[in-house]
Amino acid sequence: MRVQRNEVEEGCIVERDVMGATAYPLFPKSTVLSAIHLKMLKAFQIEELYVENVKSDGTSFTPKTITPLTEIEEMNPLEDTDLLKDYLKAVQEYKKEFISWQSGAPVNVAKVREFFLPLFTRVLEESHNMYSLIHQSTKEDYVYHHAIGVGLLSGLIARKLDYDQGSSIQIAMAGVLSDAGMAKVSPQILWKNSTLTSKEFEEVRGHTTQSYFLIKETPFLKPEAKLAIYQHHERLDGSGYPKGEEKDRIHPYGQVLAVADVFHAMSSEKPYRSKQSPFKVLEMVREDMFGKFDLQIITALTSLISDLPNGTVIRLSDGQLASVLLTKTENMTRPLVKVLNSEEIIDLEKNRKLFIETIIHS
Repeated sequence: MRVQRNEVEEGCIVERDVMGATAYPLFPKSTVLSAIHLKMLKAFQIEELYVENVKSDGTSFTPKTITPLTEIEEMNPLEDTDLLKDYLKAVQEYKKEFISWQSGAPVNVAKVREFFLPLFTRVLEESHNMYSLIHQSTKEDYVYHHAIGVGLLSGLIARKLDYDQGSSIQIAMAGVLSDAGMAKVSPQILWKNSTLTSKEFEEVRGHTTQSYFLIKETPFLKPEAKLAIYQHHERLDGSGYPKGEEKDRIHPYGQVLAVADVFHAMSSEKPYRSKQSPFKVLEMVREDMFGKFDLQIITALTSLISDLPNGTVIRLSDGQLASVLLTKTENMTRPLVKVLNSEEIIDLEKNRKLFIETIIHS
């Protein structure tokens, strides 16, 4: 919806790119507005912008005045936000549970299933919207977004790999509970906005063991799902933790969680690091971290995130807007694109200096 600048609040989610005086956006679609963003809107004299009708904490946003859409805008309706509402609601439900675990309460896996599985079922039917959901993470609520995001990604990857429904649910549940042990990490470390010391990182590394002990007695998870939770930071080359296991010593479920976990972490806004392009992250996981993750799992994730229909409008890393002409099966993160308002055609597979920063709309 289109609203006046003085109506928006911290936590509002930008529905369309906010454009300034230049050809490039001040901040893109899916940005969660902070106090700094509100000051920028005033400084750049942005009088109106488009925001979602739900805030990042899952509460409704209802301004006093909504500016009517023009005829052209009506011809280009915005995406339905019901899925976003369901996602943000699940994040908030997880947050409540996490806070109770911090206070010493046991992990109620049945309760987590109750709010997570309906969302997972819906995302299975609308997997093309997963890209937009991973952009909702905020620095303040990263831990809670990460849990829901890893659960959804793990389950979707499992389906891409042709796991049956029951196994996919087990993998998804393992994903959403994999960081439950973070509740036992010192809050000062958990929310630190700078790089961890080696001692602090050792405490964080203990979360995999803590997660396992928190869920080991539940009847709602099979032994292989519990093992996946314990192993989701292991790496095929033996460089992971807690045991430094290698290759087939790591359960396939754990290998799925490992890919989902690192992808979501690197693509999300964190207290000590800005989010990176999901397309760039996919390339880093495949190329820079070669040998650490199963290639079949990476390929499944890539097809989930990067299967862009022809005509999809994207923003390149240099700020230019372009539309997808052809997505290549063998290199899905680097399609053939045409720069908007220009005749220039760029083959991103050959032009390695550029990459897709974000999707504008499909």
